[in-house]
Amino acid sequence: MTRDALLPPEIVALARRVVEGNAAIGRTLAVAESCTGGLVAAALTEIAGSSAVLDRGFVTYSNAAKIAGLGVSEDIIDAFGAVSIACVYAMAQGALDRSEADVAVAVSGVAGPGGGTEHKPVGTVVFARAVRGAERLDAETRLFAESSRAGVRFQATLCALELLLP
Repeated sequence: MTRDALLPPEIVALARRVVEGNAAIGRTLAVAESCTGGLVAAALTEIAGSSAVLDRGFVTYSNAAKIAGLGVSEDIIDAFGAVSIACVYAMAQGALDRSEADVAVAVSGVAGPGGGTEHKPVGTVVFARAVRGAERLDAETRLFAESSRAGVRFQATLCALELLLP
């Protein structure tokens, strides 16, 4: 059996735009992923030539990994939780600090089916983008009304890729 792509066509098409657009301007990327479990990096590496753009990816699924691998403060996780703007900001900044990338995107969320709370229901995903040398941070929280874990992770991957577009 021959496959043209490992991932869904919508993700591959967007990843192609990310790789080609960033390659055209000479910009490199890093990703720090939790709930997507490496899907954003996998999407980028589906594209031939991605090695010119993707510096590295961090899959920091546990809180301990976020602390040890990206330098997220334990105080941030204790105060705000792993699914918070403060945490993904620290993840994105940690990815920049630990890479040669120009731009880093971080994602953390509650993919379900369990783990949701009243304040952070299943489908809550937070994103942050940090740009080397910039003082401004882009961050947002989204609530994906998907009915499945795969649906939440799919939508989160698309959103993270969109944040990597030039």
